[in-house]
Amino acid sequence: MMRCASCGIAGADEIKLKDCSACKLVKYCGVKCQKDHRPQHKKECKERAAELRDEILFKQPESTHRGDCPICCLPLPIDTDKSTLMSCCCKLICDGCDYANVIREVREKLDRKCPFCRHPVPKSDEEFKRNILKRIDVNDAVAIRQMGGYRNQKGDYDGAIEYFKKAAGLGDLGAHYELSVMYRKGKGVEKDEKKMVYHLEKAAIGGVPFARHNLGCIEEESGRMDRATKHFIIAAKLGYDHSMKAVKAGFNGGLVSKEELAAALRGHQAAVDATKSPQRDEAELARKP
Repeated sequence: MMRCASCGIAGADEIKLKDCSACKLVKYCGVKCQKDHRPQHKKECKERAAELRDEILFKQPESTHRGDCPICCLPLPIDTDKSTLMSCCCKLICDGCDYANVIREVREKLDRKCPFCRHPVPKSDEEFKRNILKRIDVNDAVAIRQMGGYRNQKGDYDGAIEYFKKAAGLGDLGAHYELSVMYRKGKGVEKDEKKMVYHLEKAAIGGVPFARHNLGCIEEESGRMDRATKHFIIAAKLGYDHSMKAVKAGFNGGLVSKEELAAALRGHQAAVDATKSPQRDEAELARKP
């Protein structure tokens, strides 16, 4: 029978015990008992809470935050130059599908339209921004982050922070990464390492490979090489080249085992291969200068 860790009263129909929200190791009958027991429980609680956090933090994401192209349903490349954001629907379209759509429109002498929602493509930057504003009106997190980036480029850091925070609140992982940069540089906010790491971790857990790599660099600078190596291996398996190089360097330095290197290489190659297709290769060749 479960009992309150402070007063020892047993849980019953009329007495509902609640878990310690941080560690889940003990239960309490009320807030008073939880506060009374805090001095005894604090050390154990912090240690277990950190363990639980690490279980989440170091879990390998199934894919990157960029997701799949909504047309061909293949994973989008990490390289943002190989996809296009459609301002009308805020969908990321891979170059292969975008190029195939352009070729079809040229052959059939059609007006340019979004390959996903068929809305006419914007003919100017102003029209692009108007489309983004329409998406912001319906709480599109991608559009909100996009506007944050625009404000940041213009030096309106307060406005950028406002948009990034709103997008992050709606679950946009890219916005969490942008906030980590703002807190690191002190743009629109005071420099805050804890908040920087918080947003990096949020982004990394969701599959942002460069956020994961940055966490590895932070751990490396702090001398926590085991944690740094874990971050680099996870990001490498998402297809991130910089992290793959870090894993190789770790192997040469004796920090990464032969088995870990082999697994990282296999994961990295599989992630890269998953983003390839004949249609995307054709688009890349066509767009080379």
